[in-house]
Amino acid sequence: MRHLLDEAEKIVCAVIFLGMTALGFTNVVVRYLTSYSFAATQELLLDGFLLLTVFGAAIAARRGEHLAVTLFTDMLPAGGRRIAVVFSGALSVLLLVLSAWFTWQLVQDQYQSGVTSSGMQIPEWYVSVGLPVGFLLIAFRLVQTGLAAWRQPGGVPDDGKGI
Repeated sequence: MRHLLDEAEKIVCAVIFLGMTALGFTNVVVRYLTSYSFAATQELLLDGFLLLTVFGAAIAARRGEHLAVTLFTDMLPAGGRRIAVVFSGALSVLLLVLSAWFTWQLVQDQYQSGVTSSGMQIPEWYVSVGLPVGFLLIAFRLVQTGLAAWRQPGGVPDDGKGI
């Protein structure tokens, strides 16, 4: 069970990517054989890309591989780097929590208004509910990475990645 929780975003991304690949391939085969295509494939693939982006960002946060500009923090002593990493991490987590809150408001609005997708006519909130979950997962992974960096001597990894 612990392994599933540690690898949750990888599993979600793999399932989404496999589904998108199968859907795209099926659409190409059907279009080639019949000169018609599935109307909803573009909509589903765009939704898949959106969710892949959010959950892929959680993978990058877990690995500490987010883009970081360390020009100024590299010039700081270890204590200053530690403060800069904590400040940067706190701002990042705040932004992600706010993003989760606003996307949760979006989900509630979509649910209450009954907005449906244009191609498949399914409720929009089915896809949108993954956004606040993804943002909270990114924030959680950033906190995990930040705590791991805090425990290292000097307060930040020396590979230049930061958090």
